[in-house]
Parts: sequence; C-alpha cells; structure tokens
Amino acid sequence: MQPQLLLQQNTFKFVIDQEWFFMKYLFILLLAVVFSFPALSQSEVKIGNQVWMSKNLDVSTFRNGDPIPQAKTNEEWKKAGENKQPAWCYYENDPANGAKYGKLYNWYAVNDSRGLAPIGYHIPSDAEWTKLTDFLGGNSVAGAKMKSKTGWTKGGNGTNSSGFSGLPGGYRYTNGSFDAIGNYGDWWSSTEYDTSNAWDRYLDYNYGDVNRYYYDDKTNGFSVRCIKD
Repeated sequence: MQPQLLLQQNTFKFVIDQEWFFMKYLFILLLAVVFSFPALSQSEVKIGNQVWMSKNLDVSTFRNGDPIPQAKTNEEWKKAGENKQPAWCYYENDPANGAKYGKLYNWYAVNDSRGLAPIGYHIPSDAEWTKLTDFLGGNSVAGAKMKSKTGWTKGGNGTNSSGFSGLPGGYRYTNGSFDAIGNYGDWWSSTEYDTSNAWDRYLDYNYGDVNRYYYDDKTNGFSVRCIKD
C-alpha cells in the first residue's frame, strides 16, 4: 500500500473516531441535563417557583405509619377536638366523597409531629399560601384561577389557569355536622393563630377571590393540600 494512501485512510479513521466520541459526549451531556431537573408527577403542579400537589390529601396514616383516627360519629369528632387529638373523616362519612374531594382533617392532624404530609412534602404555612396567591395576582383575583373548571354550584366554576384544581369539598364543624360541599373549599395552613385557631384559605362558589382567615377553630375539618419541600 502506498504511504500516501495509508496516511489518508488513517486520517479518515481518526476523523470518524473523533466525531463518534464527540456525539457520545453530547448524548451523555444531554442525559445529565435532563435528569438534573426532576420531572413533575401527574399529581403535582408548578405555580411560580412552588410545586403543589394538584389533589387534596387522602391519607389515613401519618408519615411514620401510625394510623390517624377516623371519626365517623359526631361524638367521635367532638371528642377528638376536645382532647386536641388528630382525626379525619369523609364528608358525610361517604367514601365516594373521599374519592373526589379527599379527606377532611382537623388541625391537630395537620400539626401532629408524626407528619401528615407524605415524604418530600409538607403542609403549607400561611406565608406559603400568601406566596401562591401573590403570584396569581393577589387574593382578589387568585380564586378564579385556583378553582376547578367544573364541580362548583350555581355557575361558580373557575378557569383553573393555575392548575391548582381547587374543588368545593365542604367542611365539618366542631360539633360534627357537615356543610357546604359544592359551595366552598377550605384548606388548612400549618400556621396557628392562637391556642384555639389557625390560619386557612377558602374558595367560594360566588366569588373569584381567595379568603384568608385566622379565626377558624382547630377542631373544624378542612381539606389539606401539600407543597413540595
């Protein structure tokens, strides 16, 4: 073989090897970039720089595996509140409501040291709720963006442009009675106001705002929405 031809073949092989190495390097780099950003699960939504669950919480055990007591009767619900013990229920004690709206929890379940939220999440503080509504334009307009497109009575549906998918799951009073499914959705914060009350947020079928309250009794039963750590 002529030396010049051999040199050309070696040069060609060197160029091909370089191109192959470069392509492999780009592929590996692309994989590294893709996997450095954790993907959102189907039950999550990113709003601003917060990642929220897109459904209400529906767990019956704490993070450590301990069961959360279910309060079916009015007496069981009242007793849990009087003893400042955690409790959950379905609206009207109907599991079909739980499948759609999640469970209702008293604030003692929210604040229990065993952890109500699954691993990787926590119950949003009052400040984190405010950060959410501020990003959506403030309390006066955020509600319409947070309400689901269906499920609200009397034409009270929202646009759900935020992806929050807020549903009107109603609530349970201190005395154990239920109210307002289809009309109101109420969510706890982890922030207490005083020894008897805690901050929460609620959406109303009749308005497009978000209501921030501090005087809701910790013994009430509200929905819970988690935010990513």
